[in-house]
Amino acid sequence: MRLFIAIPLSEEMKKALVTCMHDLKKQRVEGNYVPAQNLHLTLAFIGEYDDPEKVKEVLRSVPMPPFRMSLSEKGNFGNLLWAGVKGNQKLKTYVKNLRAALKGAGIPFEDDKFTPHITLVRKAASKKPYQVHLPKAEMTVKHAALMKSEQKNGKVSYREM
Repeated sequence: MRLFIAIPLSEEMKKALVTCMHDLKKQRVEGNYVPAQNLHLTLAFIGEYDDPEKVKEVLRSVPMPPFRMSLSEKGNFGNLLWAGVKGNQKLKTYVKNLRAALKGAGIPFEDDKFTPHITLVRKAASKKPYQVHLPKAEMTVKHAALMKSEQKNGKVSYREM
């Protein structure tokens, strides 16, 4: 099964991001828009792994202090558009501790540089210049979740385990 650890977003945060995506569509930005229910902030991408209980144990072993998270910058990795969150030391420290615990437990994950972001559009393309207008939104983060990526009828959905 395809697994990752993420911060689920509040409804307010999702609404703000959906507003941003509607605005991009009005500007004729094409691509694969992330459905509202799939919006999240990935902390560690594990990929194909068959022992979710072992991952949950690691997740429970790393304490997360509650913190505020707000939308800030926007950016892209090639043709992937994303919304960033304000630099947050508690988040960065948590991710560092979480990834160290995953490594210690022998759970494989993509050990790339952590850039906190929420993917909005994959394969974004536009014939004209466009602006990404990110509304103000913030939420209190209280937990991270183990998520499972499933494909049904050609659509990808993420489910908290």
